[in-house]
Amino acid sequence: MVKKPANNGKNWTKEDTEKLKDLANGNTPTRIIGLKLKRTESSVQAKAIQEKVSLNPPNQSPYDRKVSDAKKGKK
Repeated sequence: MVKKPANNGKNWTKEDTEKLKDLANGNTPTRIIGLKLKRTESSVQAKAIQEKVSLNPPNQSPYDRKVSDAKKGKK
């Protein structure tokens, strides 16, 4: 049986909502946001819609990683 996250069914706090916004702005995948907030992926998606937070990556590398010089074509 699958274990439910610790915050499953609990109301979202202001701190949770702010952390969601920060992680989403940092291009963190939805699954990782759920793990960090101890919530399900669908709960994170629902709250993001409610708060008008985009979970779609804005054409960036995950976690704000920088593209290496080799990939940029530099020597």
